[in-house]
Order: sequence, then structure tokens, then C-alpha cells
Amino acid sequence: MTAELPVEDAVVSEDAEEQAPAASRLEEEGDVAADYLEELLDIADIDGDIDIEVRNGRSYLSIVADQQSESLTGLVGRDGEVLEALQELTRLNVLSATGHRSRLVLDITGYRQERAGVLVQIARDAVEKVKQGEASVSLKPMGAYERKIVHDAIADLGFVSESEGEGAGRHIVVSAAE
Repeated sequence: MTAELPVEDAVVSEDAEEQAPAASRLEEEGDVAADYLEELLDIADIDGDIDIEVRNGRSYLSIVADQQSESLTGLVGRDGEVLEALQELTRLNVLSATGHRSRLVLDITGYRQERAGVLVQIARDAVEKVKQGEASVSLKPMGAYERKIVHDAIADLGFVSESEGEGAGRHIVVSAAE
């Protein structure tokens, strides 16, 4: 005698089945990315450890060192430009190895965490200008990852933000909630 599952239980089971492969794919993505980055560090003769974490549907990789290293700081570059390029190269390597596009996030020496604090302050400053009477405030262009941090911070403050422009000129405009 077999018991049939209620429809709600069947849906939960399907979701669990879909999440398991997604989690293992993210772990594989992190491993492939870490191997690629370790090889790059070896070629450049740069010391660093790679930490991998899977959260919020993304693989997060961090390159850290016991001591502050000029070599690692050089991998961040001015305004994170080199870091962004390395992240994109790593994503392309993962695509090549797995056949899946990656949304992994790469951080070096805590740059992204520090930058997130700066971005939240930029969001607060823009909101303050709107509170003081400006109809809207346009921010400097930034990449998608940074725009997401700013959009979230502005929403948390109860205001509205939209991305405008294209390519390297894509930026955020902040306004009061209607």
C-alpha cells in the first residue's frame, strides 16, 4: 500500500531536489575558482590563502594573507579595477570548466567589505540630500555589485532608487518614496 503525498509536500520535495544540485554546483564553482586563483597566485609568486563560502545563492571567494601584502593590494588595484578584472577572469574560467555562468564574488584583503561601508555612507548622504529638499540625487557610475549594495541601503532607509544609463555610465538616482 502506497500513500500519496499531498500536493504541498510534493512541491517542497521538488524544491529541495532543485536546491541540492544548486548547492553542489555552487560548491563545485567555488572549488574550480579557487584552483584557478591558486594557480594565478603561484605564477605571480604571491602568498595568499583562499577562503570559499556559499551564501545567498553565490560563491564568495576571499584571498587573504597573514600580513598585509603589497602584492595582494596590487591585485585590488585603483578603485578595485584589477579585482573586478580578476573576478571576471575567474568567472570565465568557471564557465569554461563547468559550462555554467557564475555569479561568484571575489574579494581580496577585505576590499569589498570596506567598500560596502563606503557605499552605505554614500547612500545615507544621498538620502540626506533628498530629505533636505533635492528632488533627486544622481550618484557616480558604479558596477552592478556596488549598485546592488547602494540600492539595498537606500531601500532600508525608506527611499527609492533606480539605475539609469548604460555600460560604464550606469548610475543610481535617489528620490523620495511616493
